[in-house]
Amino acid sequence: MGKKQNRSQGSRVRQNTGEIEVQRARTPIAADNEVLGIVVQILGDDRMRVRCADGVERQGRIRGKIKKRMWTRLGDLVIVSKWDFQDSHCDIVYRYRENERTWLGRKGYINEFLQP
Repeated sequence: MGKKQNRSQGSRVRQNTGEIEVQRARTPIAADNEVLGIVVQILGDDRMRVRCADGVERQGRIRGKIKKRMWTRLGDLVIVSKWDFQDSHCDIVYRYRENERTWLGRKGYINEFLQP
């Protein structure tokens, strides 16, 4: 997987305009094979069927680090990290809360594959 970047939840200054852009939610990192997905079926044993933003349904596994902290339900918007060696599987990395989901919708991150 490689070393993760330290992504702060705060303000960042745009390079060209000098404006301050407030980032209210964690966004997927393309370099780490992360995409948005929505939970469409709960399979049990911390596994779920996830429909990803690229149109592929994958079997997602909740990572051990966040297994007890994050309770995921049907229809939740999540960030998944695709496996390099098997395209039909992924790890569920992060679950969005409702206010983060509306912010992502306003910013245009949610496409037609992610509609519940």
